Amino acid sequence: MFYDKAKIYVKGGDGGSGEVAFRREKYVPAGGPCGGDGGRGGDVVFIGDPGLRTLVDFKYRQHYKAGRGKRGQGKNKHGKSSEDLVVRVPIGTLVKDAETGEIIADIVSEGQKVVVARGGRGGRGNASLAGPRNSLPSFAEKGEPGEEKTLLLELKLLADVGLIGMPNAGKSTLISRISAARPKIASYPFTTLSPNLGVVKSEDGRSFVVADIPGLIEGAHRGTGLGRDFLRHVERSRLLVHVLDAAATEGRDVIKDFYTVNKELKLYGKKLAEKPQIIAANKIDITGARDNLEKIRCELGDKYQICPVSAVTGEGIKELLNTVDMLLRDLEKNSVTEQYERETTRHVKVGPRFEIIKDGNVFLVKGRDIERKAAMANLENEEAAQSFQLFLEREGVEDALRRAGVRNGDKVIIGKIEFYFKD
Repeated sequence: MFYDKAKIYVKGGDGGSGEVAFRREKYVPAGGPCGGDGGRGGDVVFIGDPGLRTLVDFKYRQHYKAGRGKRGQGKNKHGKSSEDLVVRVPIGTLVKDAETGEIIADIVSEGQKVVVARGGRGGRGNASLAGPRNSLPSFAEKGEPGEEKTLLLELKLLADVGLIGMPNAGKSTLISRISAARPKIASYPFTTLSPNLGVVKSEDGRSFVVADIPGLIEGAHRGTGLGRDFLRHVERSRLLVHVLDAAATEGRDVIKDFYTVNKELKLYGKKLAEKPQIIAANKIDITGARDNLEKIRCELGDKYQICPVSAVTGEGIKELLNTVDMLLRDLEKNSVTEQYERETTRHVKVGPRFEIIKDGNVFLVKGRDIERKAAMANLENEEAAQSFQLFLEREGVEDALRRAGVRNGDKVIIGKIEFYFKD
């Protein structure tokens, strides 16, 4: 079974907590703090692996959690950081946040690494918290919780050429003729239930990858037939080869077939419809195909390059491959430029450090740094609670709450911490 979608849960490892300890040495009656910091939690890292072809591994395992950092110890001994959890995914995997739909990563090359869930940093021990205002802190930070997300994985095959066309147009027979791929072939619609990849070698030793996409029918962009599930697999192709049944063996109009498929490409996505396209007029060895070939040339010859072929006898196959190879060479430069721009573009979100959301008498404080500090504060310790309150004052959270209309007794929520405001 070909799996090209998966939904999984990932969590970075929690950071180790810092330690509270004091020096106890002979002849040192008032030793200073010596609690070590906790270790960092491991990241969950995706890496592109060309040996994988589907997302089937994620069907049997949906939870991925990195290890947590070790706790700090006395005598300024820091806890050990956890190793990253490395998860191998097929090249062509698109990673999305399941809640927001945001694209987190597009893994398009071998060895490409992407951190999908960062591990939490280790909490500071009391030795690191000591300062001019408090030289003997009796508290330490808890480890920061690791990031946790639910991810949607979508596999989009990486192929130079995508074979498109109506069911029974002969795409599977064609890919079996030009490559070592051996898809299932039969004389009924939807023989191909999943995309097939084949590697084709040209006369000068160059090679390119061809994807045989299951047949498209009217309404494919809405999910009719097998369309929407597999249309995305031609999105990455640089060139489309539109395979037409020139012999009209299914009794359909060959010109109408052409326009039906291209309409579905356009409705699915404008970029897909704008991809370079040539026509492979297949089954030219069957009676009546030559007449339809002239019809195809009259209707489409001024816009598209037409290659008459027979996937069964091999007629015209060499000319088709030479045409495809020549067009790919012309497209190669632009393709490299697009890939370079995609890989070097980075989007940085810039905004306020925090925001306050009011819901009746409940005030929700949202902000990465604020929530992280709250998660690491040991509020059961009175001294640590006072330190956290000073942090909120310095960051302007208390003033912002007052401007938002908070009153004594109103509930304030920061991350997973809840408390009642008291001025």
